[in-house]
Amino acid sequence: MEEAIFEAIKLAVTKIPSDVAKSLQEAYEKENNPIAKFNLENILKAVEIGKREGIPVCQDTGTVTFFVEAGVESPYLRGIEGDIASALKRATEEIPLRPNTIDVLTNKNLGNLPVIHWELTKGDKIKIAILPKGGGSENCSALAMLTPAESFEGVKRAVVERVKECRGKPCPPVIIGIGIGGSADFALKLAKKALLRPVGERHKDKRIAKFEGELLEEINSLGIGPMGMGGKTTAIDVKVEMAYRHPASFPVGIVFQCWAHRKAFLEISANGEVRVWQ
Repeated sequence: MEEAIFEAIKLAVTKIPSDVAKSLQEAYEKENNPIAKFNLENILKAVEIGKREGIPVCQDTGTVTFFVEAGVESPYLRGIEGDIASALKRATEEIPLRPNTIDVLTNKNLGNLPVIHWELTKGDKIKIAILPKGGGSENCSALAMLTPAESFEGVKRAVVERVKECRGKPCPPVIIGIGIGGSADFALKLAKKALLRPVGERHKDKRIAKFEGELLEEINSLGIGPMGMGGKTTAIDVKVEMAYRHPASFPVGIVFQCWAHRKAFLEISANGEVRVWQ
């Protein structure tokens, strides 16, 4: 288990998934702003170097976040938390990852400690999604507590205003995850989980899919561009996920991911069979 998690972490931080790389290449090809084209060219070079040499694509290897769907009948359930921590410690030393965990009270660097989101499921499989999240993009995360009357127009306004405020801070072109509904904390978790969907894939509900496309178009009309220096592509995708809400509440979580949209997935069957992919 530990070895599989280590390999998935290494895959995530050294290889940009094909859906993300394809979108970045398409952004480069349609760009006519020379500064934006230069920035995208260097981004694509970094993607290629990471893949070719097996080194982290970005020096900020992020806070490594794990979404764990754990089957209650899995024989590996009891040990999974320890295996994640051990694999991340090893990854920090061997890949290597930048030590990014700081004690808030002492400012002592603790290396890297995982952030784990748990979900118990039926069956005997364990599925893990790994999302390394850099500090620049994480700093632009936001929560908007709207009134129900504001509805989706309020969501659009809140997201666009946040993009304008952040400009180049999250290292665009970005992917933006949006969680609507639930509670304040759940909306942000939902927004982060939305980032796991493939770039270019629209929501299965046609109404939400239409909203994603409209919002992406409006964000790119701002002209902020790659690294905030102008250009056609400020975002390569927008992902929306929803939960039920309280009649008096309309929480909206907004989570940015930088151009280095690193992710990997693994599944462990009860017989020990492991599958790792992006």
